[in-house]
Amino acid sequence: MAKKDVPPRWDRKMQQRLARGEAAALGELYDRFASLVHGLAHRVLGDERAADGITREVFIHVWEHPDAYDPRQGPLRTWVATLTHRLAVQRLRTTETAALALEGSGTPEELEHKVRRASVAARADYIVQSMPVPLRSALERAYFQRRDYRQTATDLGITEDEARRRLRLGLQLLSTAHDSEAPGAPPGHGGAV
Repeated sequence: MAKKDVPPRWDRKMQQRLARGEAAALGELYDRFASLVHGLAHRVLGDERAADGITREVFIHVWEHPDAYDPRQGPLRTWVATLTHRLAVQRLRTTETAALALEGSGTPEELEHKVRRASVAARADYIVQSMPVPLRSALERAYFQRRDYRQTATDLGITEDEARRRLRLGLQLLSTAHDSEAPGAPPGHGGAV
């Protein structure tokens, strides 16, 4: 394994502690990732209670199956996000399929479109949350505050070239939301939608 491929030490240690059954490790993991898990689940499902349920399911799964995470495959954060995404999409499909059968309104194609739209939105949220702060700050100014690259450069105290670079890189990262299989996962890393 090349030096750059070595997973972060915290991820390896956390996986080992969870495998040993350390309850404190689960608490630390929850403190670090609960808002990420809940936010992704809520983005897919659009329902607070359902997102709470998915959050519980994710951490129960991690506790019961700590060896399912392989630190060589990528960061623990990405694995947790991928697990959340998969469970939330399964829940969305189940509830929407049941509603479709009960109400008879809508088609399976509309259901798939809804699932895909929710998945892409969740991936986009994950990408924005995960990108480096300088890129995220530039994008937030351009999008939410309707600032152009010159105004963004002035706001951030950087050159116009640097502002353009940050905006371009941020948008390139964001454009991958349609391409990924799961939040933050490179192709082939996580479960498909």
